[in-house]
Amino acid sequence: MNPLSRIARQTGLSRRRFLECSACGFGSVALQAMLADVAAAAAENSLAAHPPQFRARAKRVIFLFMAGGPSQHDLFVPKPRLVQGHGKRVGVTNLPRGIPVGTGNFLTLGPCAEFAPCGKSGLMISKLMPQLALVADELCFLHGMQVDNPAHDLATLQFNTGVINEVRPSMGAWVSYGLGTENADLPSYISVQAGSDVRAYGSAFLPAAHQGTVIRRVPSNPKESAIEYLNDPQTTHDQQRREIDYVQAMNRRLLGRVVEDRAMEGVMNSFELAFRMQTETPKLVDLSGESAETFKLYGVGESATDRNGRACLLARRLCEAGVRFVQVTIDGWDHHGNIRSALPKTCSEADRPVAGLIADLKLRGLLDDTLVVWSGEFGRTPWSQDLSGTAPIEAHGRDHQPESFTAFLAGGGVKRGFSYGQTDEFGYQVVGGRVHIHDLHATILHLLGLNHERLTYRHAGRDYRLTDVYGNVVHEIIA
Repeated sequence: MNPLSRIARQTGLSRRRFLECSACGFGSVALQAMLADVAAAAAENSLAAHPPQFRARAKRVIFLFMAGGPSQHDLFVPKPRLVQGHGKRVGVTNLPRGIPVGTGNFLTLGPCAEFAPCGKSGLMISKLMPQLALVADELCFLHGMQVDNPAHDLATLQFNTGVINEVRPSMGAWVSYGLGTENADLPSYISVQAGSDVRAYGSAFLPAAHQGTVIRRVPSNPKESAIEYLNDPQTTHDQQRREIDYVQAMNRRLLGRVVEDRAMEGVMNSFELAFRMQTETPKLVDLSGESAETFKLYGVGESATDRNGRACLLARRLCEAGVRFVQVTIDGWDHHGNIRSALPKTCSEADRPVAGLIADLKLRGLLDDTLVVWSGEFGRTPWSQDLSGTAPIEAHGRDHQPESFTAFLAGGGVKRGFSYGQTDEFGYQVVGGRVHIHDLHATILHLLGLNHERLTYRHAGRDYRLTDVYGNVVHEIIA
């Protein structure tokens, strides 16, 4: 929505009537005063809750980002050809179309562990993920996922923002912009254990209030602040309030002169929000009130799972408190070498926290209207990679594969115990149920009651959206 349309809506006038009044009736002083008031109101209410565009299946999202690229061939997609050909040359016969030149000389790499059908649905899950297997009937697998770039940084950027070569708003920022927050004392978008690339949780040209608030880690000491620079122990609460009021008054006066400044509006909003967060955030990040059973469910207190368990438990608490979009990054999935020893360790760190989150959401009645998304930026190849050039097959890893990989969803209106999409016998090309990242973005917004083609923002002379000019809702996975 362009500035004039937005101001007209906030003043209660049609855009046409607003322009007419501006042209022939308003004095410059009166008009500037009105615009200043509107701009101040916009700054204060940029995170106000908005109704969805149509009936929503989900109210909020928890995005579990497995940074590095989990291997679908070892976790969710058993391929008999890989088992039978383990350690042998891939060869040139029956190779799928589009495979890189020279692949025939690589070695086929079988899975690290056996698979088993899980739950009543019989979904195939590796024995490396025993806890996830217990909630299999809540999962909706997407085995035909695709992104466009094989590099970590660019694939991660595309997964989070929809593009690989520009600075665009992140998925969480778009959700925040479309729906606002359910709790005025908290951000609408929080990124837990976020990576170093601010673009992955940034707001770009959207108002700054919609960017992700970062929690690098969840401290075990409740007195330790989880958000950098949130607290000022040298200044009393009343002193801070007077300082903020003084700075905000000067900001509003300046904003009245320039009519609109998105960066300034965002800063003004962040001052007020940060002040309120000083009271709300410590209570949320303090996990000491959770039961021993809950800690066990997430693996909190256990050496392998404590870090990710705390992050996933905090994600549940944030959703309960009204945060609209929570992202939890769990890294360690980039296995170019020694995947047979490295992957089990990574799974042991992530399996219980992720499964515990899904089980806990269901137990508390939150899963029905919370959409959980689990994915890496891409998958791994069915052939091996030997970084040394001389290592035995058991010490090999897998290279990047954006052509096909697996993600899964849970709750939030998707089918349960369901599998969609498939790859060829080699596990390389998608042969059915293709879901490009633009399609996944469109589907996430659809489940939240947002039309991805209508959720737009005017910038640099054109309307932008998360899916750009692409994307189709995957109705086949919606319950």
